[in-house]
This record gives sequence, structure tokens and C-alpha cells, in this order.
Amino acid sequence: MEYFPAPLTLEESRAFLKRLQDHFEEHGLTYYAVDLLDSEKNIGFIGLAYKDFESDFTPAVDMGYRLKKAYWGKGYCTEGAQRCVEYGFNDLNLDRIIAFFVEGNVKSENVMKRIGMEKIKHFNHPKYKNDPAFEKCVLYEIKP
Repeated sequence: MEYFPAPLTLEESRAFLKRLQDHFEEHGLTYYAVDLLDSEKNIGFIGLAYKDFESDFTPAVDMGYRLKKAYWGKGYCTEGAQRCVEYGFNDLNLDRIIAFFVEGNVKSENVMKRIGMEKIKHFNHPKYKNDPAFEKCVLYEIKP
């Protein structure tokens, strides 16, 4: 949660999981749990979700990911993100997928570059307009 205003409380985490479940029920896609195959240990999430906040590039399907820090740099995020792109284009017939991050989050940007996404622009995220530390974001996209 380095590039988020604060870690989620237990109550906020439960509400977030409920929103993910509801999103899946409504749209047939969501941010999916990522488990290690050998141990079934949960290490975070990677997936696709609809974004409809007010901007000139929404509504759109966003790829997002968060992994526990102990699992950074091991290729899990890149592998999962690449699979989400394949799923989005091959199974869901999407015409594009976006992803964005708070300026300075080089690790997220590197994942986007590794899977072939292209930088589109910098933008101010409307959700964080009163929080200058998180407002400035960078948008990437990929098309089939």
C-alpha cells in the first residue's frame, strides 16, 4: 500500500472484498486472488475491473494488481498481468485495457512496460483531488 493514502483496516478490507465479489457478479470480471500453486498461500490480487470515474478515458477496463512485498521482483505480477491481458482480449473480446499508477511508482510502471502497455498521459485522479501526494497519476493502455 506504499502508493495509497493508508493501509486498509480490517473493516475496509472486508468491504473491499465485498465490492470485488459484487463487481464479479455484475460484470463477470474482477481483481482475482493470487495464490502460490505449491502452497496455496495467498500473496495478493491481479485482475481486471471496470472503471467509470469521471475522465476522458473512462469507462474502461482497468488492470490492477497488489502483491505482498515479499513476493515483489519474482515475476508473479508480470506473469499474472500478462495472463489478464490475454484473457481480456481472447476471452472477453475487449478492445483495450488501461492501467494507471501514482507518479513515482516505478515498479508498477515496469510491469506495464514488460507486458507491452504504452504510456498515454499523465492525469489528475478525481478520487484524490484533495490529496496531492496521490492525485498525479500516469495512464497506460494496451490494445489487441
